[in-house]
Amino acid sequence: MLEEYRPYLLRYALLQLRDHALAEDAVQETLLAALESRAKFSGKSSAKTWLTGILKHKVLDIFRKQAKESKQVSLEAELESGTADFDSLFQPDGHWATWPQSWADPVKNLENRRFWEIFEICAKLMPVNIARVFMMREFLGLSAEEICKEMQITATNCWVMLYRARMSLRLCLEHNWFGGKFEES
Repeated sequence: MLEEYRPYLLRYALLQLRDHALAEDAVQETLLAALESRAKFSGKSSAKTWLTGILKHKVLDIFRKQAKESKQVSLEAELESGTADFDSLFQPDGHWATWPQSWADPVKNLENRRFWEIFEICAKLMPVNIARVFMMREFLGLSAEEICKEMQITATNCWVMLYRARMSLRLCLEHNWFGGKFEES
């Protein structure tokens, strides 16, 4: 029963961790934890939601372990490198130079498997720590305070990284998805 969720869990873990071996390990640990605690599963949520919750905790454990084992790359240096020039998106008064493209039917886009493939590509193009902060906020549902504690960054750095992640995703998705390059008919 649990094995049927493996592909979904692996995609989820890969999006977070960007490392196939780590993602496989996280999924294995998730499935093992689910088997060991299946009696505690009350059925108030779907099995997929329950497993995703377990996986979120496994991913956070990996982030914690990585932070302890290695020196972190200077986040300030990462913020300065590898990001697009977002200033060109805005007029001097702070308004959009060009409005973001319409999503037309956002629900349909979010249900489209190809959209998520493009999203994953766009996420992988971001600097690692910026993508990690974005995933922690938007996919793992952590608060800014929790992210700052896990990543050992200031609140200002966190919000700057989230801004840059969102702008990067906007540009990438507009170019590669909404621009019609990859959209399925």
